[in-house]
Amino acid sequence: MNDRYSKRGVSAQKEDVHKAVAQLDKGLFPNAFCKIYPDYWGNDPEYCNLMHADGAGTKSILAYMYWKQTGDMSVWKGIAIDSIVMNTDDLLCVGATGPFTYSSTIGRNKHLIPGEVISALINGTQEFFDEMREFGIDIKFLGGETADVGDVVRTVIVDGTMACRMRRDKLVTTEKMCPGDVVVSLASYGQATYETSYNSGMGSNGLTSARHELLKKEYATLYPESVDPALPSDVVYNGKFGLTDESPTPLDIGKMILSPTRTYAPVILKVLESHFDKIHGIIHCSGGGQSKCLHYLPSALRVVKHNLLPVPPLFTLIQESAGTDWREMYQVFNMGQRLEVFTDEATAGRIIEIAASFGIDAQISGYVAEAPQKEVIIESPWGTFNYK
Repeated sequence: MNDRYSKRGVSAQKEDVHKAVAQLDKGLFPNAFCKIYPDYWGNDPEYCNLMHADGAGTKSILAYMYWKQTGDMSVWKGIAIDSIVMNTDDLLCVGATGPFTYSSTIGRNKHLIPGEVISALINGTQEFFDEMREFGIDIKFLGGETADVGDVVRTVIVDGTMACRMRRDKLVTTEKMCPGDVVVSLASYGQATYETSYNSGMGSNGLTSARHELLKKEYATLYPESVDPALPSDVVYNGKFGLTDESPTPLDIGKMILSPTRTYAPVILKVLESHFDKIHGIIHCSGGGQSKCLHYLPSALRVVKHNLLPVPPLFTLIQESAGTDWREMYQVFNMGQRLEVFTDEATAGRIIEIAASFGIDAQISGYVAEAPQKEVIIESPWGTFNYK
């Protein structure tokens, strides 16, 4: 599979990016999930600044294809949500729950992406902010940049930058992770009370693989703008499904892959309000999947995940279509649990109750133990996998 990633121009673990930033200042708390800065604007030692940038990635290509085939404009609000949530939910991992400021960056090929799509993206952004405000998450939309860059972008790319200022004594860093902690995993699939439909759990990682491994070869001809023309044909749309084919979920294939990335902001806000002192770490299992926490362990610790939530149909379908090794699946995709909280067992039970009040499955999925070096062990129905 690594060869397929390489042929598609994808770096599964972003090794070159990590190398490029290795010498940069790590901020006030080097092991924290997000970089934390001194309070440059307020110059108050009791506060800190946070800024984060992320986006929907290649998911916007799939939205383009689905919109062209069906005329369904709702997929563009989903892409706006993806871009927002990939920012909010990273910031949640250091205890930031707002108020946030947000600026969007949209690059489009104007010949293919008309004004109505831009409108759907921008208005969908504000609609999502309005929806989140009902749950206590305050995000101010400060505008952004929309650029016509057809020579650079074949269809459209949707990114965003989010910032906030918060008290240092409300930060969640991973320094408190210790032997005896348990891991609470929150499901990425199902339908939360604040979602309008079933969520497959896709998130916004691994979309290049998902799109090419599930969809039919004919899409390369129907939508050549969705593919880098330099890609070898053997890694382009290798699947057997059409966008509107039925899936093993309540959604068709296209919308199953396009499920907007679930935010856990309403859940974590409640968790931190009630149990802040007991939260030792929060990890957003995005790029890196279930091995993500390895990069944020404060010392030589072993995280054993022996009771993960069931893998939803989406990821089983990707694995079956691609023939990907299960070890790699757990390292690339969230596999049905996209957020995990490190805490004590008693608090874990309360977190599970809070998640359930929002319609989200959660359970104790693992534990932390002493180890000679940092490592993550996944015990799955398909084998035991060790990541170091």
